[in-house]
Amino acid sequence: MTPSQSRRDFLATLAVSPFVTLGTGVFAPPVQAQAAAAGLIGANACILTPQVTEGPYYIDPHLVRQDITEGRPGVPMRLRLQVVTADCQPIEGARADVWHCDAAGNYSGFARQGSDQQISTKGETFLRGTQFSDATGIAEFATIYPGWYRGRTTHIHYKVFLEETNVLTGQIFFPDALSAYLFQSVAPYNERGGTRDTVNATDGIAQEAGDTAFAAIREQPDYYDAALVVGVSPEARPQEQGFGGMRPPGPPPGRLPERSGAAEPTVPGRNG
Repeated sequence: MTPSQSRRDFLATLAVSPFVTLGTGVFAPPVQAQAAAAGLIGANACILTPQVTEGPYYIDPHLVRQDITEGRPGVPMRLRLQVVTADCQPIEGARADVWHCDAAGNYSGFARQGSDQQISTKGETFLRGTQFSDATGIAEFATIYPGWYRGRTTHIHYKVFLEETNVLTGQIFFPDALSAYLFQSVAPYNERGGTRDTVNATDGIAQEAGDTAFAAIREQPDYYDAALVVGVSPEARPQEQGFGGMRPPGPPPGRLPERSGAAEPTVPGRNG
C-alpha cells in the first residue's frame, strides 16, 4: 500500500469514525493504527487546525534550537508537531515557534510573572525556540512538561509559518489526569504554593480550540512524548508577526538529546 493510498484510507476511516472523546486526544485504536500507517504521528490529522489567541507572551528571540529547556527543571518531554495539508500531505520547511511556562508557571522574557505577578524574567529565553519541519512534516523540540498559572489550563503555544502571510497560531493541551498527578506528586511542580483553578473543561481557549488541539501523550523510559498533527490552511493569516526573516538553517532536526534526572517512580526519566 502506498503512502497516498494509506492517507486516502485514513481520511475515509476518519470520516465515519467517532472523533476525539473525553477532551484528551483519545481515538479508537483502529483510527490510531490507520493514522500511523499513513505516516502520521497523531490521529487528530487532516482536519484544519483552528486559529486561537496568541496570548500576551509571544516574542521571537531568533533561537533556532531543538532543546529549549536552558536547564529549567521539570519532567522531560519530547514535543513533536507534524505540519500537514488538509489531505494529509506533509509540509517540509515550515517554521514552528513554540513557547510555554515553566513548572512554576513563569514565561521567559517578561516582568510580572507567576500567579502573584512578582517575578521578572526579562532578558531570559527559556522554553522558547524555533525549528523547521523535515520531509515528514515534523518539527521536534526537547522541553519539559509545562506548569500552570491562574486562569489557564496547562498548555503550550505555537505558531506555524508557511510564508510571510500564511501563519497559524494555536495552543496545545494535555490530559487533566496527567497534569493533576504531576502537579500534586512530582517536584518541582508540587513545590509551589496555591491550587490550580482552571482545567480543560473550564478553560475558554481550550474549548474554542476543540479536541484537535489535544496532544497524544505516550510515556517513554526517559521522557513523555507529546505529538500533535497541525493541519494548515492556505488561507491562514498572521495575527501579529510575520516570518521574521528566518529560513530553514540546514538539515532537519535531529534526535531528542539524552537527558537524565532523578525523582519519583513512574515518571519518565526519573528513578525512585
